[in-house]
Amino acid sequence: MGPSGADPATILHPTANGTAMTETHTGALVARNDLEAIVELALEEARRGGASQAEAGVSTDVGLSVTVRLGEVESLEYQRDRGMGVTVYVDGRKGSASTADLSHAAVRETVSKALSIARFTAADPFSGLADAGLMATEIPDLDLHHPWAVDAEAAIGIARSVESAALAFDPRIRNSEGGSVSTHSGLRVYGNTHGFLGGYPSTTHSLSCVVMGQDGEEMQRDFWYSTARDAGRLEPPEQVGRHAAERAVARLGSRKLSTRRAPVLFIAEQARGLVGHFVAAVRGGAQYRKSSFLCGAVGQPVFPAWLDMAERPHLRGELGSTPFDNEGVATADSDLVRGGVLARYVLDSYSARKLGLVTTGNAGGVHNLEVAGGAGDLDALLRRMGTGLLVTELLGQGINPVTGDYSRGAVGFWVEGGVVSHPVHEVTIAGNLRDMYRHLVAVGADVDRRGSVRSGSILLEEMTIAGD
Repeated sequence: MGPSGADPATILHPTANGTAMTETHTGALVARNDLEAIVELALEEARRGGASQAEAGVSTDVGLSVTVRLGEVESLEYQRDRGMGVTVYVDGRKGSASTADLSHAAVRETVSKALSIARFTAADPFSGLADAGLMATEIPDLDLHHPWAVDAEAAIGIARSVESAALAFDPRIRNSEGGSVSTHSGLRVYGNTHGFLGGYPSTTHSLSCVVMGQDGEEMQRDFWYSTARDAGRLEPPEQVGRHAAERAVARLGSRKLSTRRAPVLFIAEQARGLVGHFVAAVRGGAQYRKSSFLCGAVGQPVFPAWLDMAERPHLRGELGSTPFDNEGVATADSDLVRGGVLARYVLDSYSARKLGLVTTGNAGGVHNLEVAGGAGDLDALLRRMGTGLLVTELLGQGINPVTGDYSRGAVGFWVEGGVVSHPVHEVTIAGNLRDMYRHLVAVGADVDRRGSVRSGSILLEEMTIAGD
């Protein structure tokens, strides 16, 4: 039981969904039409000041974050933020300014500053708003707003439950960096001089735990977390804590490996990063700067012929869902990779114009990018790999985006005969991303949905493993 007397598992049920307002933890409400009025004022001031085009976004966010370490409250933070950013375009010259003060006087002053900045910037024929015909005309309810009626006392009780479950899992769990709870509710409204004005509320909640296992002189640290739009979809607190402890204990007894080449299996949460390197390589900025190992790769095979990737921005209640991108462009389902072939780049309006193309609605990133899997769960992939390295954590940032060379520290488990043999640490895995993608063997059905990239575990044919 938490200190409030409520069962932590019961506390995880949120209040009713709201759509028109964003709720603070003190009960105060910020109406969407108030934020829309601020955006409209900024745009009108920009027109009056001589801007040929302008855009403005205003947001409010309230949040509560708690961390309990060894049973004691280590941090308790209440957040209440608001702000506005405005960008103006005057004869191809761009100026941007922002403020945390949403009074009318401050909004007018911020627009004036943006107009002043534009006078000192160079004209750029590729700058400006996304094309008017691409603006979202309908904003579907994607079920992204689920306020969580949890106060500080209840959140502390949940955090204690998370950590307690971890500490009780095994006597070798000797220390903790804490169990944590966070909840955020926000509302953002965006508008531009094309006449677009839209916004929607959203929430994000999470539970997490970090613990250390110890056996003799050896210590190993690991973690787990759960995050969702709807607190009712979070993993139970005790499950989060136990999983963090289980992972830490499993790493005890880690050994080094001799240098070799072998298959490598990335668990789903690490596979997401592997896909992220691909997304970065096909972004418009990397393409027009010619700073990508996949320059000009549209229409070319990048992955095996059986692999597909597609964006699904309108999935209800998911973390990567959005009805429009950061420029007001309507989002829609779209293939990124079809039959292993790169179907398009990931573009905002500026990079699209630089490349002579049209924005793909990706200002702000990808939206629920799904990597087609179905090769079974993690155990099935281990059996398919036979002998090789299972990677559970990556260290360092050894990726060259121009050449695709990849070299990172890795932690995980050595696998023999499809079964985990022993934990491994202090090794480096190396290869080239272009070759790694082309020799991808399988994608699992164990999809990690805790982000904008949704992938199962990924098995690669072979990489260099550098050890002793």
